[in-house]
Amino acid sequence: MLSGRTVVVTGGGHGVGEAVAIELGRYGANVVVNDLGTSPEGDGSDPEPAETTAEAVREAGGEALAHYGDASSMAYAEELLADASDTFGRVDGVANFAGIVRNDPIAEIDREDWDAVLGVHLGSHVAQLRALVRHAEDHPLDAERSFVGVSSGAAVGGFGQLPYATAKAGVLGFVRSASDELRDQGIRVNALVPGAESRQNSYFPASESEGRDIPDPKHVGPTVGFLMSDAAEGVNGLTIRASGEMIALVSDPQATRVAYREGGWTPETVAAKFTEVFGEHENLDRKRYPLE
Repeated sequence: MLSGRTVVVTGGGHGVGEAVAIELGRYGANVVVNDLGTSPEGDGSDPEPAETTAEAVREAGGEALAHYGDASSMAYAEELLADASDTFGRVDGVANFAGIVRNDPIAEIDREDWDAVLGVHLGSHVAQLRALVRHAEDHPLDAERSFVGVSSGAAVGGFGQLPYATAKAGVLGFVRSASDELRDQGIRVNALVPGAESRQNSYFPASESEGRDIPDPKHVGPTVGFLMSDAAEGVNGLTIRASGEMIALVSDPQATRVAYREGGWTPETVAAKFTEVFGEHENLDRKRYPLE
């Protein structure tokens, strides 16, 4: 399905990114495996994870290039795509799995950790998409290109995960905006919400994973393979959940249970109407859980 296609996978040295890179190789893609080789918290660096995944891609039947660097750097992102193009002759898409996790109670979050988490997750998305757009301007293809942004079930909220959940919710807004802007430029932009085992899972509250059968990350690969293929032509601006044997379309936020009042509202009239309109249908003290 992807024979001759070249796909860049950031964060491809571990976890879901690693599994997806290998699956793309199984479908015949040339896979450029990026990873900085940090710990889950973003500490250290090591070229070995990218090299190990690249070798696994080759064993699966694809061609591969290991690439070591910071996916959130705009300069590096352009270098990454240039090397991919020089090696394989074209770049058809980017799947951005780069990310770190640092979870603390709100009172203990420091600015460095907040900036680091958002910087890697959202910074890598803008750096990689910007590089893809610039590359496409100079290297037109006779087919659409594809960018897959990677969110998380934590995007709808997760206890003790404020930086991570905020970043992953930001990916959804990023995809909605970018997909509109690039619709007529031959670049599809969609969001993926994987549900799979990864090394970051141990950093989330135990109550979220206790007693749950967490799917193998290899099951995410087919959805990414589809999104990178011609079969997904015209598929744009969607959020897709892929977890085990399930794929699902995640709906966008929308206004529901709407109330109007001629002449506008006062705090007192809002109070009088609020429970009547919303309380009959909703728990007004809403506890958020990661998307299932």
